[in-house]
Amino acid sequence: MGSVKKLMAIFLTLTMSLLLLTGCGGTASTKEGGTVPTTAQVQKQKITDLAGRDVELTVPVQRVVAVGPGALRLVTYAEGASMVVGIEETEKKPNLGRSYMLAYPDLKKLPSIGQGGPDTVPNEESLVSVKPDVIFVCTLVDKDKADQLQAKTGIPVVALSYGDLATFGENLYRSLNIIGSIIGKEKRAQDVVAYLKQNEKDLAHRTKGIPEGEKAKVYVGAVSMKGAHGIESTQAKYPPFKYIGAKNVVDETGKNGTVMIDKEKLISWDPDYLFLDAGGYALVTEDYKKNPAFYQSLQALKNDRVYNLIPFNNYSPNIDTAYANAYYAGKIIFPEQFKNIDPIKKSDEIYQFLLGKPLYAEMDRDFGGFKKLELGK
Repeated sequence: MGSVKKLMAIFLTLTMSLLLLTGCGGTASTKEGGTVPTTAQVQKQKITDLAGRDVELTVPVQRVVAVGPGALRLVTYAEGASMVVGIEETEKKPNLGRSYMLAYPDLKKLPSIGQGGPDTVPNEESLVSVKPDVIFVCTLVDKDKADQLQAKTGIPVVALSYGDLATFGENLYRSLNIIGSIIGKEKRAQDVVAYLKQNEKDLAHRTKGIPEGEKAKVYVGAVSMKGAHGIESTQAKYPPFKYIGAKNVVDETGKNGTVMIDKEKLISWDPDYLFLDAGGYALVTEDYKKNPAFYQSLQALKNDRVYNLIPFNNYSPNIDTAYANAYYAGKIIFPEQFKNIDPIKKSDEIYQFLLGKPLYAEMDRDFGGFKKLELGK
């Protein structure tokens, strides 16, 4: 009998020691010093994605893929880069200005999950091969296609959205929070949303109260849209201008998004400030050589008010760079209201917060950064 009691005591001691080591059912330590979720942490969750679909999955997930324009960017904002197990071929190509790939270059070493691109369809076989717990997809699928992809792969598919590209509003914030809840980064996602809203509020507040009639007219040309374009490529409700309440002459067209204008229209608008997207600047300089009189007729050139902006439309908008451009444009158009802003420092603060790395130096290297331009010189 005594020996049985001894054995029971040893068993109880060992059991208690094991519970203490594993954190009483919380997390178990790994060799690398990280933690592995145990059954107490893992749970079934039903989420409603941006296509209006109810998707049930076990969270937090460990392995993710992100398909379509902008999906991978949002995962990196939520600090989920280490969970990504494969990326699209298009993400592996040299893409100047794609900020999240500059911040996380090792992502390019991951297996391919298909060609990728704005006009492609997800590659089901490649997606299944990397065994993700969830497929985040942006832009490429509607409700029915998302259902089909989920049925064919047997993997939960969660549709995301940037919403109105002129404002990066509630759909974007919902997408970030959904990613956070699925990958176990709820607090990080909430912090990102709060940071974006804080910057939006700060930009708007600085120019609030300036009468519309007292604002200078502005225009942005050479905006990239599936490739580089010249001065006639512009954008209505251009986010950097919209955030600071600038008077974008293109907005009078009533359109939203990228617009190709007749060059003569620019003469009639005759903006006070001309901004050029660095992605198409080389085409503008070529055009200037052929038709200098056109450019020299613009008051912005006459008054030496032509400025460089960093391209942010790259596989959907790099939101970080869009905000950086907004602060720079604000400094130029509304110098008094932005007198306490150093655009370069502010840019690096934005990149650091969203992507964990200051990237302005790389943008300056690839695009010339924030500076005044001298056409024809």
